[in-house]
Amino acid sequence: MSTKSQQLIDLDLARGAHNYRPIEVVLQRAKGVHLWDVAGRRYVDMMSAYSTASLGHGHPQVLKALARQAKALDVTSRAFYNDQLPLWLDQLTRLAGMDKALPMNTGAEAVETALKLARKWGETVKGIPRDQVEVIGCEGNFHGRTLALVSLSTEAQYRENFGPFTPGFKIVPFGDEAALARAITPRTAAFIVEPIQGEAGIRLPPPGYLQRARALCRQHRVLFIVDEIQCGLSRTGRLFCFQHDDLAPDLLILGKALGGGVYPVSAVVGQAEVLGVLRPGDHGSTFGGNAIAAKVSMVALGLLSDPELIARVTRLGDWALAHLREGLQGSPLVRDIRGQGLMMGVEVVPDLGARCLVDALKERGVLTKETHDVVIRLAPPLVIRKKQLRRALDAVIEVVREAETRLA
Repeated sequence: MSTKSQQLIDLDLARGAHNYRPIEVVLQRAKGVHLWDVAGRRYVDMMSAYSTASLGHGHPQVLKALARQAKALDVTSRAFYNDQLPLWLDQLTRLAGMDKALPMNTGAEAVETALKLARKWGETVKGIPRDQVEVIGCEGNFHGRTLALVSLSTEAQYRENFGPFTPGFKIVPFGDEAALARAITPRTAAFIVEPIQGEAGIRLPPPGYLQRARALCRQHRVLFIVDEIQCGLSRTGRLFCFQHDDLAPDLLILGKALGGGVYPVSAVVGQAEVLGVLRPGDHGSTFGGNAIAAKVSMVALGLLSDPELIARVTRLGDWALAHLREGLQGSPLVRDIRGQGLMMGVEVVPDLGARCLVDALKERGVLTKETHDVVIRLAPPLVIRKKQLRRALDAVIEVVREAETRLA
């Protein structure tokens, strides 16, 4: 590591709160699928900032829209209308096949917004007695780290020392529709689920689970809320991940890639019956829906909804999973290789753990991050070329095989 890198890391550790444990690389610039550190070394990005940089870094159309809009009209708050937000609302709702959208900034804000909508809908539309609304979530979920969202989490570290917790949440096992059926009561307003659990280790539900869960929610008049902050916007080979199961959620939560990799944009999209419960003053955001966010997101949505891009993600994802499975076949260190589209994970045995492997990948010019301690996350920009992806996946195979030799 260069002296400059170490100095910057030391300053970060000295002056910043230690709420992250980054890989020890100090990045200075980025373009496309590549990142460069302060010493000028180039890396392939296999993480995409948790799917935020799905279009790669510094996409020229996105940057052009950002610069032009910043010069024309920036942030005026929602105290006034602006000329970009209505166009964005129309584009997003049409793409999602829904009635209305509510803009926010971060994914956690969007989830909080969806939960507030569910609670108010539960009381004012479904008729649940006041302050008795329940929302059901899944074990292993990651919806954010606000107080309400850690109250919905099952991750011990996210909850430790942060109580008392927000009441009104129930947790059921991910992929178990029988448990969901048992948990639903007359006070249940909503069920919230990630079609693929990202932070839990790229966990996919059993085939047909989401359809059966949707049917249960419809049967009991429970809102079906889909959190696609990480897995949405073409990441899995469909514009929206729920489309793999031919679903129609009541609320869809989006973020990360929605801002084109350069601006924080999130949204709740849904049916008029649900978003229509809000009155002026019920909810808001100073930055949510500003003209820059709307313009940048419109360009990003146009690029991400390109059918050729989506078809390419499917082809690359299928090839990548097959390549990893062939290259790591028989490895005693690998428990599972799973994913959909360009959202994949390689799970290794706990005795090894994934951190040492991602550190070894860094030395080979490949950057990613472990998740859930034992899973190597592989989620490159959707614009990655096959030869670039092959190089990164071959590096994954190499570091696992070298770990086998070392441990033997």
